[in-house]
Amino acid sequence: MAGVCQQVLALDAKYNAYRTPNNPQFRTLYIRRRSQLLRENAKKESDPSTRKEYLRLRAQLLNSRYGSPAFSDQGRSFSLRSISRNTAESYDSLAPFGPSDGRSRHRRHTSSGSLKHLYEGPMKRVYDSIEVVPTSAAEASRAMAGGKTVSENYAFAGMHHIFDQHSAAVTSVKFANDDKTRVACSSLDGTLSICQVIPPPATVICMLKGHKAGVTDFVWSLSNDVLLSGSKDSTARLWDVAAGTCMRVIQDSSGGEINCCIFQPLNNNMFVIGNSRSMVQMMNMSTGKGYKGGSSKISGQVLSMAFDSTGRILWAGDDRGSIFSFLVDIASGKLTKARRIVVCDGQAITSITARAWLSREARDPLLLVNCCLNSLCLFKIVGDDGALQLKKTFPIKQKSSHIKSIFCPLMSFRMGACVISGSEDMCVYFFDVTKDSKTCVNKLLGHSAPVLDVCFNCDESLLASCDEQGMVIIWKREGKQAQL
Repeated sequence: MAGVCQQVLALDAKYNAYRTPNNPQFRTLYIRRRSQLLRENAKKESDPSTRKEYLRLRAQLLNSRYGSPAFSDQGRSFSLRSISRNTAESYDSLAPFGPSDGRSRHRRHTSSGSLKHLYEGPMKRVYDSIEVVPTSAAEASRAMAGGKTVSENYAFAGMHHIFDQHSAAVTSVKFANDDKTRVACSSLDGTLSICQVIPPPATVICMLKGHKAGVTDFVWSLSNDVLLSGSKDSTARLWDVAAGTCMRVIQDSSGGEINCCIFQPLNNNMFVIGNSRSMVQMMNMSTGKGYKGGSSKISGQVLSMAFDSTGRILWAGDDRGSIFSFLVDIASGKLTKARRIVVCDGQAITSITARAWLSREARDPLLLVNCCLNSLCLFKIVGDDGALQLKKTFPIKQKSSHIKSIFCPLMSFRMGACVISGSEDMCVYFFDVTKDSKTCVNKLLGHSAPVLDVCFNCDESLLASCDEQGMVIIWKREGKQAQL
């Protein structure tokens, strides 16, 4: 059964270069989703003949849709030498189909033009002819990845634009999903703004007004048509992005200030809010009401939250130095408390970001955490219940400010894997998580107040950072052209 599933996945990868040729990121996500579906279906089906028939029919459909690929079949092996970097890398990222350790298992071609003995058993047949070394055909992936070293990848040529439309600290800045042109900001002046950064000149599209107190956090919906915001006025609001109007006001049931909010990644009709009265609450966007069994209390004010990529694990960090993991029933919205991890007793957890797979050098599922102890912490996710194991820390300045950090969005064959964080010393820091020493690969100077949040657009051509004085800087990356 596993062998047939591998053939299905390899067949899809074979045609992947033909799907949306101008959007290599979509092709990567497509293969990852296909692998997930194959794994789920493999658990349910016991008859391999069903999957073999499916493989035959899918091959016919793909051939009729895209035509015969330039590379031909060789028996039951597939020659994927023209596959892009972003596609090829997804094999190694998807357990149990890829290697689980950090060692590189590919080899150069032999004289016969194929790779030998990449994997044992049924894996060998599928991967016999796969070349995961980037080729000249991987131009889109090569262009997105940038230079060959981490320092080259994250060298910046200067400032693209500076926004100063907010009169108080900008608490969060986020580019729209898979969109390199729009960025939104939330501020303690009680407003949110949506800005267009390319093509120049950069402009403020609209200001979202309605909250009666500072806006602490916000998030884009998956389709970018809705913004969800949380505020110190004890309300969460849903905003129509196109119209620039408030669609719904949700009053916090316990009367606490809302410190953080997040959409459920697989069902944006669900969202979660965390408040100053230690409550984590799963809400329904359509009704504005909470789910039965969808609330839980933790030890302190809820300051930060993150879902894993499946939406089945939720982490919440509080102002007392603990991270709580919850198991989420996506059908019913029920939360079940699973784990408590003490990062540093008494020190606030201001940011949590989850990433399933970062690069070839950093394959473990990871959690990036900002804690008020002058360190950025990287945790390895070690259990299905959200258990964590500290992997390493990076030095930043953070004792009291609510600073956030991110993983760099692109996954590629380039060397290194980076995370970015703001800092109270008014700098933006880039750290390579694969290094054991000299981890800081870049530092951006330009803010005149503590940097609270950072965010890349989808192709990493622009980086946004915001600070406690209300300034937002859009940085342009060297060698990347910010064009539509």
